[in-house]
Amino acid sequence: MTKKILIPAFSLFIAMFLFTSTNSVIGQSTTKEKRLVRDCDEAKEDFIATDGLMENLFNNAYGYAIFPNVGKGGIGIGGAVGNGVVYEGESIVGKAKLTQLSIGFQFGGQAYREVIFFESKADLDRFRENKIEFSAQASAVAVTEGASANVKYKEGVMIFTQQKGGLMYEASIGGQKFNFSEF
Repeated sequence: MTKKILIPAFSLFIAMFLFTSTNSVIGQSTTKEKRLVRDCDEAKEDFIATDGLMENLFNNAYGYAIFPNVGKGGIGIGGAVGNGVVYEGESIVGKAKLTQLSIGFQFGGQAYREVIFFESKADLDRFRENKIEFSAQASAVAVTEGASANVKYKEGVMIFTQQKGGLMYEASIGGQKFNFSEF
């Protein structure tokens, strides 16, 4: 008789454990995504505070991707990585991971923000399909007061960066690659 009671009780215990564990993982993932969105909101505010003209870019771009915390480092061979949120207009359409590999003279580490503006739906769709990579020739504009005044789209994108901290000496070549995914 006790065996018949123990088996359902044990099964109930296992089911509750799995349900609780799954909710915990989902809750952590949701919390991480909320923090990323909050960091992107702060980064957008900082970009605009540094260069007020960027507000027009955020308002008029078809879409944009913000990477609020990109870490970069290297000694000879370097790399960078960061996570961001992708917007179509003001609506979140997904997230993206930025990775970068570079080679050449480089020493140190730094943290920076990056925003990529998309001129049209086709440009945003190329990004969403992971078909946008930036080569060594792609140039990002460092955000300072008035820096965005004369910047134009090149091949449907415009890139801005803002240093957050660190020090890196660099004369290297490399490129950035992106991996888009839905939230």
